[in-house]
Formats: sequence, C-alpha cells, structure tokens
Amino acid sequence: MERKFEPKPEWLKVRAPGGDRYHHLKQTLRALDLYTVCEEARCPNVGECWREGTATVMLLGGVCTRGCRFCAVTTGDPGGVVDVREPEHVARAIAKLELTYVVMTMVNRDDLLDGGADHVAKTVRRLRELRSDILIETLVGDFQGHMSAVDTCVEGAPDVFAHNVETVRRLTRTVRDVRSSYDQSLAVLERAKKVRTGKMLTKSSIMVGLGESDDEVVETMRDLRAAGVDVVTLGQYLRPSPKHHEVKRFVPPETFDAYAKEADAMGFLYAASGPLVRSSYKAAEVFIRALVDSKSELRDDAVALALEARLARARIAAARHLAADPSPTEADASAARATTAASALLPVSSLLRRGPSA
Repeated sequence: MERKFEPKPEWLKVRAPGGDRYHHLKQTLRALDLYTVCEEARCPNVGECWREGTATVMLLGGVCTRGCRFCAVTTGDPGGVVDVREPEHVARAIAKLELTYVVMTMVNRDDLLDGGADHVAKTVRRLRELRSDILIETLVGDFQGHMSAVDTCVEGAPDVFAHNVETVRRLTRTVRDVRSSYDQSLAVLERAKKVRTGKMLTKSSIMVGLGESDDEVVETMRDLRAAGVDVVTLGQYLRPSPKHHEVKRFVPPETFDAYAKEADAMGFLYAASGPLVRSSYKAAEVFIRALVDSKSELRDDAVALALEARLARARIAAARHLAADPSPTEADASAARATTAASALLPVSSLLRRGPSA
C-alpha cells in the first residue's frame, strides 16, 4: 500500500514560529483584515521572515482560475468579481505595519480582461504614496502571455517583479495548469526586464523534488538567466495534501549548495537555495544583497545591520502613518463593509474576457 506522506528528513524540521514581534504582527494583520500567504500556505519560514520585517499579502481574492497540481489555493471561477476598494485598503493597512519589505502576490485571474494587472499596479502605486520607505515586490501570474498586462504591472514601479517558472520544462505540463507554459513564463520575465523602470529587479523560483534531475534544474536556471532574471530561489517541494503531486525525492542541503554555486557562476545577482527556501524567503535580504556591487563583499553581519536599520526606519514611518490615520473600530469597519459591498464591485460584464485578445 502506497504511503500518502513520506516522513520528512531532519533538515526539513523547524521550530514553531513565536516571539513578541511575530505575535504582534499577527494580531495587527488580523485587526487590519489582512491575510498573508505566509499563514495560508503554512510557510515554515513565517517566524523568521516576520521578525525581519517581511510579509506576503494576497490580492484579488482567494479563488484561482487555474488548477496547478502543487498548489493548495482553491480553484474555481470568480466570475469577474473584483473588490475595487482593495488597493486602497491594502495600501493603508500595510502602511501601518512595521514592514521593510512586502510581497504582493495574486491568484491567477484569467476571467479578467487584463488578468488583474491594473489592480496590482494601483495597489503598488498607492502604497508607494503612503510609505516610500517600503520595498515592494509583485509576484504575479503569466497573464496568459498578454504582454500589455506585464507592462501594466511594471509601470506600477515595484522594486522587484517576480514570476515563478515553478519547475523544469519536462514537468511543466504535469505539474502546472495546462494554460501555463514554460516558454510563456520565460517570455513574461524577459518582457518585464526589457520594460523595467529604475532599478527594478526580476526574480523567479524553482521547486525541486517533483521528479526532475539536477541537470534539468541547472538547465532551468540557465534559461532564467538568459531571460535576464536577476534573482533566483530554489526550495524543496512539499505535498499540501494526498490529492496533490507526490514528492519524488527529498533533495539534501549539499545539493542545494551546489545549485547556488551554479547560479553564482551564471551571473545571478543573488540565489537563495535551500530545503526550506520559498519564493519570498527573506526577501529583504535578497534585495539588499542583490543591490551590492558584485566587486565588494557583504558579510552576514553587514546584512543584519542593514536590515535592522531599515526596520528601525519602518517602525518610525508606520507609527507616523498610524497616528495620522488611526484604524477604525471593528463596528465601523463592519458597517462600512455592509453598506458598500454591493456598490463597490465592478460589473461582471465589464471584466469578463470574451475571447482571445491581441
């Protein structure tokens, strides 16, 4: 009889998150009605990242129009419904948090004309107006290959544009939804690099343990680098449930170290590679390291000092914004949601994709 879950090796076991800062941020997120991918996906690094002022927020609802075999997000048809208040609400809420780096990710919204690109860009721009000190990463879908949507996201001016290739070319059709493709993901990343604004970095992530070979992982990194990707992360795939793709192997830490050396030799500005690494793992550290002149060294203690300095500035900015715009009471928030819910949603007819577009 096949076992549904293999026991995890020792290197994948972590302590439960905790500490004053973790619990404070968790309570604040609930009070502001913000839910993070860190919690929803039960990320093993949530405690570490939150202590360093990094969090990942989901935009555009919790229903994805695609059904990838590795992902536990609910699949369905959102029917073109979008909460137009979300960019303002999310921006104001994040502005009140002591964060140095925020990742705004999204479900795939193939039911929308632009895939949700303008919604993401609006959120980035509004947060930038409120807290210019926060570094912003957008982790987005492939928008079915519509490059105008990629342009829209880039024009929102995130510090990092991220899109995950997820797995190697050979496994893409069995791991990802049929509407996703390996070459389409590479094209999205290449386009973002070509139309980037300012010092924007591009970033992608690879899961291992799905049945790929080490040579295929290296080949995927080579393809990402050829597309102009600056930062790559590599981590162990863990099966969310028995219904999802099985884990074919547990990749040992020394193999992840070898991946990182290969990435460095290819010219990536930074590679985060390890069993517990996730797409948004310690994103602030990745950004700081990536911006350092490649000719100079940056020791781990220097990274820690840089992060602490950013965190100190974030606390001051968050306190200033909180004082200027205090949170409404729960009663006020409930009343506002009840009175505006129906009128704030865009008409479905104006958002549904009617057919292929140029």
